Amino acid sequence: MNNYFRVVAGIILLQLVSCLPEPVNKSQTYQNIIILSDLSDRVEPLINGVFPNQQYPPKDEEEIKNILRFFKDECVKPGEKIGDKSSILFSTFSTESVASIDIDKIKDLGSKQQFINSTGKYENNGLNQAIEEFNKKVQNAYRNIRNPGLDLLSVMVDKVENGKLIKENKVLTNGVDTTFINFDNHIYIFTDGYLEYKGKNSNSQFYFGINEIEQIRKYCTAQNVDIKTALDKNRSFCLPRIENNIYQFVNLHVLETHERDKDVQLQKYINPRGLRDNEILREVWRKWAVESGFKSFEWRKY
Repeated sequence: MNNYFRVVAGIILLQLVSCLPEPVNKSQTYQNIIILSDLSDRVEPLINGVFPNQQYPPKDEEEIKNILRFFKDECVKPGEKIGDKSSILFSTFSTESVASIDIDKIKDLGSKQQFINSTGKYENNGLNQAIEEFNKKVQNAYRNIRNPGLDLLSVMVDKVENGKLIKENKVLTNGVDTTFINFDNHIYIFTDGYLEYKGKNSNSQFYFGINEIEQIRKYCTAQNVDIKTALDKNRSFCLPRIENNIYQFVNLHVLETHERDKDVQLQKYINPRGLRDNEILREVWRKWAVESGFKSFEWRKY
C-alpha cells in the first residue's frame, strides 16, 4: 500500500512540475553615450596663435547634433520601443556635466513612455524638449567655455574612473525568468588629437605634440619603417597604458578635423603620405587604446 501511495504522489508531483512555465532568459542592450569636448584654442581662429584653424567656426556642434539624432532615432525610438534605458551626456574637460538625458532615471513605465513620446504630462517637457535644451547647452558651452592647456588624457581617465560615467551590466530575475541588461558605453572625444598642455617639464606622461611627432617621422625615415613598426620597436614613442578593467566596457571614438601640416588654401600637405601628423597621431592613440584594453577604438576625421 505504501508503495502505491508513493507512486501516486510521484505522478502528481510530475504533473505539477510539468505545469510550471519554462524559464525565459532575455538579453537587452542599451546605449550610454558620453561626449567630451576639448574646448581649447582648437575652437579659436588660430591654433597657438599661429596655425589657421580648420575647425573654425566649430564643426563639432553639427556632429553632436548627429549623435543626438542617433540617440533619439536608433536608441530610444519614440513610438516604436518600450522601456528604453539609454542615456547621453555632454561635458567639457573642465566641467562635470553640461547636459544629460538619462531615460533609465524614469522608473515608472507609463511615465517613461510619456516622456519618450512627449505625450501626457510630458507633452511640453518630454524627450523632444530635452533634446532641444541639450543642443542649447552645447552651443552655450562652445561660446563661453575655454580650456587652454589641459592634460586631456589624464582628465579623461579621471572622469571615467572617478566620475561614474560608465554603466555596468546587470542581471534581473524574479526567481524564474532572467533578464540580462547590457550597456554599450561610448565615449566620443572631440579634439584635434594633439596632446599638448602646460606644465610638460614637470609631467610629460601624456604629452604628445609637434616635437614628439617629428621624432617618429625622423625615425621612420632613417629606419625605413612605417609608423606602426616604429611604435612597436621603440616604446619611448608610445603613451603609457592605463591599468583598469573598466576600459573593457568602453568604446572610444576620437573625432577631429585639424591637420597642422595641411595647407587648406592650396590643398596640399607638407609631409608625405604615411608620415603626416594625422596618421602619426592616429597610430599613437590607437596603440594606447588597444594596450589599455578599450573594447573598441575609432579615429575619424570629419
